[in-house]
Amino acid sequence: MDLNQHCPDKVVNAQTAVATIKNGSRVFIGTGCGEPQHLIHAMVAQRSLQDIMVYQMLSLTFADYVDDPDFLRRFSLKLFFISAGMRKAAFEGKIDYIPSYLSQIPKLFHSRRIGLDVALIQVSPPDRFGYCSLGVSVDITLAGMANARRVIAQVNPRMPRTWGDSFVHVDDIDLFVLHEEPLVESLPEMRDTEVALRIAFFVNQLVDDGATLQIGFGRLPYAILGYLNNKNDLGIHTQLITDGFLPLFEQGVITNKKKTLLPGRTVASLCMGSEALYDYVNNNPIFYFRSSEFVNDPTVIARNDNFVSISSALEVDLTGQVCSDSMGYLFYSGIGDQVDFLRGSTMSKGGFAIIALPSTAQNGTVSRIVPSLSKGAGVATTRGDVNFVITEYGIAELAGKGIYQRVMELAQIAHPSFREDLINVAKKHHYIFADQLPPTRQDLLFLEDYKSTRRLRNGKTVEFRPLLPSDEFNYRNFFYSLKEETIYLRFFYKMKLFSHEIAQKQWASVDYKKNMSVIGLAQNRGHKEIVAIGSYAYEEADRAEVAFVVREDFQGQGIASYMLDMLEKIAKENGYRAFSATVLRENLAMINVFKRRYPNARTVANGGSDITLIMEFEDAVPPPRGDKNASTCT
Repeated sequence: MDLNQHCPDKVVNAQTAVATIKNGSRVFIGTGCGEPQHLIHAMVAQRSLQDIMVYQMLSLTFADYVDDPDFLRRFSLKLFFISAGMRKAAFEGKIDYIPSYLSQIPKLFHSRRIGLDVALIQVSPPDRFGYCSLGVSVDITLAGMANARRVIAQVNPRMPRTWGDSFVHVDDIDLFVLHEEPLVESLPEMRDTEVALRIAFFVNQLVDDGATLQIGFGRLPYAILGYLNNKNDLGIHTQLITDGFLPLFEQGVITNKKKTLLPGRTVASLCMGSEALYDYVNNNPIFYFRSSEFVNDPTVIARNDNFVSISSALEVDLTGQVCSDSMGYLFYSGIGDQVDFLRGSTMSKGGFAIIALPSTAQNGTVSRIVPSLSKGAGVATTRGDVNFVITEYGIAELAGKGIYQRVMELAQIAHPSFREDLINVAKKHHYIFADQLPPTRQDLLFLEDYKSTRRLRNGKTVEFRPLLPSDEFNYRNFFYSLKEETIYLRFFYKMKLFSHEIAQKQWASVDYKKNMSVIGLAQNRGHKEIVAIGSYAYEEADRAEVAFVVREDFQGQGIASYMLDMLEKIAKENGYRAFSATVLRENLAMINVFKRRYPNARTVANGGSDITLIMEFEDAVPPPRGDKNASTCT
C-alpha cells in the first residue's frame, strides 16, 4: 500500500508531526531498539515543546540528551526499566523509575492509571491490506498506542515484519512520517568470560533436553545461551530475543517441538541486537510476537511444561531474597520480567527458576552473596519465589528449605574468601547452629569430575556426588530411614541418634582428598533423597579405610560396587594405593562386594565378631567389559 496515495493527508514530515504535541502532554515512546529515533530527535528539537512527560519501557536514544539541563527543564522521563546508557542519569536523579512487573504495565495504560496523550512508535511499511508491523517492539508498545489519543508512526523500511500480534492497521494511526534509518543495535559487552563459562556449566546441568526456556536481560544470561549448544529440542517463551539465540536456531538446538503451549513457535515480545538478528526475525514464521500482558502472564507461562526461567541479579541474601533493580539506594535496572517468569515457572509442570550471578563484584572485593541485602536495596524477588541460585562455584537449591539449609547452600556457592564471614554473621543472626563449621575455602569445581549417574537394574536412576555441608538434614533423614539391622552392620552397634554434633564431626574430617564421602541420590516425588553413602578416611601413609551403607530398598542393585569403584579412582588421585575395611563376619553381602573387586584381599581376624580386609588397588578386578552396570565417573 502506498501511503501517499491511500491517505496523503496523514503523511507529514517529522517537524509537522511533533508540532501537534501540546505542552503538558504525556507521551509514550516505543521500546528499545524499536524506538523511533527520528521522531525523538525531532521532538527534542521542537523548542516550543514544554513540560512533556515521557513514558518508555527501555530507553536508548534519550541517553544523548539527559545531561543537557535545557532538555531536563522541558522533558521528564519516566522509565519502567533503566538501560545501561541511562544508569548514570538514574543515579543522579535526572529520570524517574516506575517499578512494575512487565505483565502489569499494559494494564496501567488500559485502566488510564497512566493516561497517554500521544504515542510515538516505529513500524514497517504497510502491506497491500494496510497492515504495518511493530516489528521488534511489541511488548508494551501495543498497549501504549492503543490507549493514546494520537498515534504518530515513523515508517521505516528497515523495520522487520514480525509474525504474531504485531500488526497495526493504517486506519489506527493518525500521522505517518516516512523516514528510513538503521534500527538501534544493542549487543552486550562481554566481561569475565571464565566466570560466565563456569556459571553456564552449572546451568547446563539443570536444563534438560526438550525444556522451554526464558532468558532474562543482561550480559550473563546472554553468555549462558552460548553454552547450551549440546541440548536438543529446546523451546523458547521469553520477553527478549537477542543475538545469543541465533547460533542455537542455526544449529537446530531450538526447535520448539516439545513445547506444550504454541509448539513450533518461539514466543517473545521484543528483539534487541544486531542487524543480523533483525534480518533473521523478519517475516520468519517460527517467531510469534505478543504483547507483554500475554508473554509475561504467569498463568500463560505455566502452560509450558518443563519451563525453566534463567535470570540474573545484583545480590542474593542468605535467606534467598533477591535484589535485581537497585544498588542500595541507586536504581540500576528494573523489576522487568524476573518475577513474572519465576512465578510462572513455579506453576509449570516440571518447571523451575534459576537466578544466576557472579559470586563477586568490583573486581572481587565485594560478595554478591550477602548476609542481608544492601541498605536501600529493593526486594525484587522474595525468598519464597527462589528455587535455584547459581554462581561460578556451584548450585544452591533453596525451594522447600529452611533458613539453616539456605544459609549453608548459599555460603557454599559464595566466593571462598567470603564464606567464613557469611557463616559468622549467620551465627550472630541465629540462622544456624553456633558450632556450625564454615564450608571449605577450596574452589570445589574439581568435584564436578566426581559426579556421575547410574541406571539401576530395577530401572531407577541414582545420581552420585560428594557430600556437602548443606546435606546435613538430608543425611540425617537418610540415617533415620534405615532399619536397625542396617545401622548395626554399618556402625557395629545399635546407634539410635544421628545428631547435629555427629554430622559436624563427619564434615570436620572431609577435605575431598585424604578423606572423602560420596552420596547416592534418588528422585522421590519432585525432590532428591539420599539412598547411599560411601566414605574413605585416612588410615596410614598410602592406605584409607572405606565403608558403605545403602538403604534397604536400594540394596542388591550394585550401588556399593559402583561407589567402591568411584572411591578407588578418587583415592588413587590422592596418593592412596590400598583400602582397608572392617566388616562384621555376618555381613556377607558387603564382604562379597569387596572380594569381587579385590579377589586377593588379605583377611585379618580381629579376635571378635569382625574382620579387616586389606585391598591393594593393583589387585582390583574391573567390571566385565560390556556390563551395562559398569562403573563410570563423568
